[in-house]
Amino acid sequence: MSKHYPHPILAREGWPFILCAVCVSVIASLIFGWLGALPLWIITVFVVQFFRDPARTIPQQANAVLSPADGRIVTVERCQDPQLKRDAIKVSVFMNVFNVHSNRCPVDGVVTQVNYFAGSFVNADLAKASVENERNAVSVKMASGTEITFIQIAGLVARRILCYTQPGDTLARGQRYGFIRFGSRVDVYLPPDATVKVSIGDKVSATETILAELAR
Repeated sequence: MSKHYPHPILAREGWPFILCAVCVSVIASLIFGWLGALPLWIITVFVVQFFRDPARTIPQQANAVLSPADGRIVTVERCQDPQLKRDAIKVSVFMNVFNVHSNRCPVDGVVTQVNYFAGSFVNADLAKASVENERNAVSVKMASGTEITFIQIAGLVARRILCYTQPGDTLARGQRYGFIRFGSRVDVYLPPDATVKVSIGDKVSATETILAELAR
């Protein structure tokens, strides 16, 4: 378990938001009563569910590329890896505000590049979000020599990308490496000979869903 993952149920990024929501709801309850404060308690419940961060079962298949995020598959296409500058297959996972938003490494390997790009905040469900939105790209090289890239992309509501890794770090599949607040997406760039195991519209779970199988 990563040093950045000391919390088994709720993401620590959410603790200030949860505490603030609870305090405001309690104060409102004392002033207006429970019924008057009900809308604030509903918001508090939403904040708690947004920052949930459950433990996940990690598939051990050596050539598997795991989903880095919960959500829905919105893109499966051939394109160029913007970080490694090579042909690739892109698989995009869109996270709505009801999905778990902690991001987890899809493979075992060593981080070779981490690059942040400032940008806009259009709907992360749109194709242009991959090149126009604020984003953070991570590339990892596996023991086999295969290298993949996965990019956190802020969405229409998201305003903060958190990434806890840097070049030279060794990451394990399923290890928590970042977080995006309030609706976003993660693009995964695979080698062109990878076999994709998901389709557009599929719902996926971070770590537990196998996005693709690598040729080596």
